[in-house]
Amino acid sequence: MMKAHLASDAGKELTKKIGLVYQINIAPKKIGFDEVSYIVDLKKGEVTKGKYEGGKPDAIFSFKDDDFMKVATGKMNPQIAFMRGAMKIKGSLSAAQKFTPDIFPKPAKM
Repeated sequence: MMKAHLASDAGKELTKKIGLVYQINIAPKKIGFDEVSYIVDLKKGEVTKGKYEGGKPDAIFSFKDDDFMKVATGKMNPQIAFMRGAMKIKGSLSAAQKFTPDIFPKPAKM
């Protein structure tokens, strides 16, 4: 869904506006264990699975699977997730502050 979102006009606008690289680590049960990494490259407008190979990402976010889904679907604000400990951040805090729900595609209405 993220790839399609970044290819859309709204996604291209985000790429121009933000221009940062985020790494998102998603763990099934506990942050730091059995994590799967995704790179959201808002310089190139692409999403890839695996670690970032172009140096260091601007910010790294770690979530449990269910907390990531809450943030991605707009059910939890990223700042609240961080304050509750549902999201861990490494890297530039100014880059992290640009990590907003706008980055994610809007969930389809059922």
